[in-house]
Amino acid sequence: MRTYKTNGLDILSWCMEPEEGALSQARNIAALPFAHKHIALMADTHQGFGMPIGGILASLGVIVPNAVGVDIGCGVLACRTSLTDISRDDLKAVLGEVRRTIPTGFNHRKEPLDIEPPPENAPIVAQEHKSARKQVGTLGGGNHFIEFQRGDDGFIWVMIHSGSRNLGKKVCDHYNALAKAGSKDIPKEWDLAYLKADSDTGRQYITEMQYCYRFSLRNRQVMLDDIAVILKNLTGGDMGEVFNVHHNYAALEHHFGKEVWVHRKGATSAKEGEIGIIPGSQGTKSYIVKGLGNPLSFNSCSHGAGRVMGRKQAQRTLSLEDEKAKLDALGVLHGIRGIRDLDEASSAYKNIDVVMAEQADLVKIHVELTPLGVIKG
Repeated sequence: MRTYKTNGLDILSWCMEPEEGALSQARNIAALPFAHKHIALMADTHQGFGMPIGGILASLGVIVPNAVGVDIGCGVLACRTSLTDISRDDLKAVLGEVRRTIPTGFNHRKEPLDIEPPPENAPIVAQEHKSARKQVGTLGGGNHFIEFQRGDDGFIWVMIHSGSRNLGKKVCDHYNALAKAGSKDIPKEWDLAYLKADSDTGRQYITEMQYCYRFSLRNRQVMLDDIAVILKNLTGGDMGEVFNVHHNYAALEHHFGKEVWVHRKGATSAKEGEIGIIPGSQGTKSYIVKGLGNPLSFNSCSHGAGRVMGRKQAQRTLSLEDEKAKLDALGVLHGIRGIRDLDEASSAYKNIDVVMAEQADLVKIHVELTPLGVIKG
């Protein structure tokens, strides 16, 4: 862990070589009058919108919608199956049926599914509830994925990365606009407008944000339920223990003598003994981990490998043939077909081995997972 001094709070970085864009954003956060103790950057940190991905902000009495982000409750589900092996042909058949069953990208379900009704004081959820019933159980796009993996525990695993779909974006955009109107003391260009947590608007945002968490958990579980039926029909395998965690959220926690809102944007809770999930990039290993409860990280760890280049940059600079060959050599059934798929190539991401080494004081590895086949959003 490295310490960066600023005119405000210190920045503690578990990323040994953070990009300047991420550091610049972290310096802005360190200057916020309500920031508590220090700012933490996880090993996968990279520049985001206002807040670095992999950044941790603990705030006193306020909540920052943009420090949670638009995909509220985005996270990862991992499930150990009863299978100890799966043939390549069976895996191809399973992946094909999953693609036909689970909508990806901007596609929604044809028929609505049951979800939790809108809570009181949640106007955006109420407005979007009808649409959300067709979005639950859908993967989305970008870096969202469904992956089958071989664990070093001897079992085949399923991993799902997805979030709150359009619902979370609508909630974030609405409350970030309200926060901007009331945050005259924060430079507009920082994109770090805040709401007082005990204000009517702040309480409303918290209610809607927490609904998005629950929707995200349900979204991933519905997809797993679909995959369970497919896996059972085609292989006879059953689903076993499930872990379902999110990495874009804010929670009221106690740190360094204060009750604070801990914003984890692209970061995972890692309390002592707590199970976390750290996926790698397409074609690289992923990890089920146990938290070590490091107080300096606000009991947090990385949420993945983290990008080293933007999506457009990856599409411009990476070799399609090289990236396909790399995955083919590993025997991974992958989703790279054309130039636009290069934004999710493994070369667009940091080396997961380095990321794991840099956070050895935050988590310990519980299960190591090697990819077999992946579906990208």
